[in-house]
Amino acid sequence: MTSISGKYGDFEALREQAVALRRQGLSRRQIRDRLHVDNNDILNRLLEGEPPPEWTKRPRAKDDLRDKARELRLKGLTYDQIQVELGCSKSSISLWVRDLPKPVRRDSVEQAKLASRKRWEHELAVRDEARQETKAAASREIGTMTDRELFIAGVALYWAEGTKDKPYDRRETVAFVNSDPGVIQVYLAWLDLLGVTPERLCYRVMIHASAEVEAAERYWADLVGVEVSALQKTTLKKHNPKTARKNVGEEYRGCLVIRVTQGADLYRRIEGWWYGIVFSAQRTS
Repeated sequence: MTSISGKYGDFEALREQAVALRRQGLSRRQIRDRLHVDNNDILNRLLEGEPPPEWTKRPRAKDDLRDKARELRLKGLTYDQIQVELGCSKSSISLWVRDLPKPVRRDSVEQAKLASRKRWEHELAVRDEARQETKAAASREIGTMTDRELFIAGVALYWAEGTKDKPYDRRETVAFVNSDPGVIQVYLAWLDLLGVTPERLCYRVMIHASAEVEAAERYWADLVGVEVSALQKTTLKKHNPKTARKNVGEEYRGCLVIRVTQGADLYRRIEGWWYGIVFSAQRTS
């Protein structure tokens, strides 16, 4: 170790004083002013191995950023790359990682690819933010629906997704199948508006046999507010390994079938309501 003479006198004696002050809870600035040490390198050597007191530490959020910056630096990222990842200033990053080894310089082709990927990720994030804002704004435009608005929406929804009577297949029953929980909730709100009581509703899950059947049953039962035991026997679809399915994973819960018992009269009214909408639209066009 290089000896310290002149202005700072005996190094070991000065270090003892610095360590004692540190253990009393003084900050670096306070120790520097108390001992009249205006050289940061010497102050670092005097306090080497002594942890700072708790009150001088940065807030937790800053500590998290610092830890993440050090982690990224050890992975070989540059200051610019860390700044893109964390959104903090390069001066802060420099302070946090200056004791770590510099990353090995990548070749220009690899750097160009990395920069391009970062730009594209940023562009995707901007697009997604704009996408979500458009959806949120559109949602606010709907506001609170009146009963009549829900009534018409429900008729159109049923005619799009519900079972229908055919001349070659007489089926005046009210049955509805869908995999979208939002659609199911709107449909149930519509049935409630029509005065269909919960006792008249039968629920059944349709799902591929290779899926998480019990989890899907619990999900749909919770959504409609019944016990799993109240569901009718689940319909299992055979899985064809030769066919690549996209509806897989934890988010796949199959479809829910909702049938209204004693629904022939209700079906006839639904069909009439639908054609009333059609005729009204034709008259206004």
